[in-house]
Amino acid sequence: MAFIPKRVKHRKTQRGKKRGLATSGDYVAFGEYGIKALECGWLKNTQLETTRVILARRLRRGGKMWIRVFPDKPVTKKPAETRMGKGKGDPDSWVSVIRRGKVIFEIGGVPEDYARASLRLIAYKLPFRTMFVKRR
Repeated sequence: MAFIPKRVKHRKTQRGKKRGLATSGDYVAFGEYGIKALECGWLKNTQLETTRVILARRLRRGGKMWIRVFPDKPVTKKPAETRMGKGKGDPDSWVSVIRRGKVIFEIGGVPEDYARASLRLIAYKLPFRTMFVKRR
């Protein structure tokens, strides 16, 4: 399952700022437990797929998973050993902009200690610090 958009309005976008607070998706809405970002950053589609595979393997015994983010921002890259100039590079990967406080994954239908251990395995793969959260 590749996390890339089917269509986009603009093929190349500007980088933007990686700061600020999440204005939406900052609480556990679907499951019982979640993992929340404590820092801002970009989550690449490959990192998201890796974490999805880990969670899917852990939840085979029962339980449900919700992915609350989607990589819809293209990141361009110029080829190696290319001279400066000649325009912007071609789209290389897709990222999701993660702001501080955003809930990235949610799981339900499993005991709390199992959920905590599962989300800890995911936290190692993410490029920013995270925190385990429960439903309000």
